[in-house]
Amino acid sequence: MRHGKHTFKIGRTASHRRCMIANMLKSLVEHGRIETTVTKAKELRRHADKLITVAKEDTLFSRRKAIATLMVTYNELTTKEKRAAKAGDKSSYNNDRQVIGKLLDLSKRFAQRNGGYTRIIRKSQRVGDNAPTCFLEYLSE
Repeated sequence: MRHGKHTFKIGRTASHRRCMIANMLKSLVEHGRIETTVTKAKELRRHADKLITVAKEDTLFSRRKAIATLMVTYNELTTKEKRAAKAGDKSSYNNDRQVIGKLLDLSKRFAQRNGGYTRIIRKSQRVGDNAPTCFLEYLSE
């Protein structure tokens, strides 16, 4: 029986859905606001709120949990990129490395809040398939 099992399947396999949610979460943390369909936004909101709750602890376990959830890849830097990074040039890192820092800054913003970190603002219908679209964004405070 499926009692208490809640998920939007969104017409995708489990692995595709997991990767899609991780990519959308990375974009949401990086930009603060993304445009997507309403169904994807409702599913993503659950994961985004859990991610902020985990990041609020700011422990080694919470960082590793966030890295696993976001599927962050740490590719080895070349020697030229290492020198640039040591000199303070953060553009040599890929965005995956910087997203964890942004997530921890974001979690400090919600230190006094106990949930409901995101909002869905409905937009219009998409031109190609008439799907309802919306903005998903983190609250300002």
